[in-house]
Amino acid sequence: MASFNLKWLVVALVCMACRAAPRPSAHVTPSRVVSLSPSTTETVAALGALRVLVGRSRYCDYPPEVLALPEVGGYVDPNLEAIVALEPQLVVGARGPGGRRIDDALRARSIDTYFPEASSIADILAMVRGVGQRLDRTEAAEQVATRIEARLAEIAERTKTLDHPRVVLLFGVQPIVAAGPKSFGDELLSRAGARNAVTTGSAYPTLDVEALAALDPDVIVDAAVGEEHGAQRITKGAMGWSRMRAVRDDHVVLVADEVVLRPGPRVAEGVATLAHALHPQVAF
Repeated sequence: MASFNLKWLVVALVCMACRAAPRPSAHVTPSRVVSLSPSTTETVAALGALRVLVGRSRYCDYPPEVLALPEVGGYVDPNLEAIVALEPQLVVGARGPGGRRIDDALRARSIDTYFPEASSIADILAMVRGVGQRLDRTEAAEQVATRIEARLAEIAERTKTLDHPRVVLLFGVQPIVAAGPKSFGDELLSRAGARNAVTTGSAYPTLDVEALAALDPDVIVDAAVGEEHGAQRITKGAMGWSRMRAVRDDHVVLVADEVVLRPGPRVAEGVATLAHALHPQVAF
């Protein structure tokens, strides 16, 4: 009798649990989205969903139409009050220093979030597809991802028989910050038909002039031209730089186009720009 009662008690508890479990809510395509990074802003636009954007970070500047949107802070200092005031249903952005804090704060207010990694081309493709899924634009996302992959394959085909110079990619010159191994910049160099001269250390090491001279790169790519007087810092007359073969031989390439370094849907065009800078004899 006791076992009979126990059996029915278990059945009753299971039934109660089933009744108490909330039904999964139907997915609602967000009509109000805030983007906290240029990469996700560009992705929303590339998917043809620009009309759902109601806010952006101060660094989101492409396509130009987004400049009319309200700013809600930056990469490391998003303004929670400004974001919430826009009543978004979804907030997207690259995973960064402020990501976890703002993610928790938004979710506590029942606002969906998506903060994916964007530190490799594989991450970028996953991000494009992830944003597409959340905006019910999976077909458009797949088309964008396919175009990126096809363009990269085309660049790889054109560079495979070329000499691959040893290159240092600089993000800063005061102090000197370079693309290290396994960084996004490292992958860009490889995809553009080059070899990274920085093979040890962190993803973004800080170097002194002596260490950079010891690497003896064939080419220096200066992507730090946005710094104050950045374009004039690496010259034959600048202290320390004249000892470098790449500087003496005028093998310093200035990269001012932000598309080269932006981990978003224009990444393949960034690789093409870098490839042409390193191999000017080839059309990309």
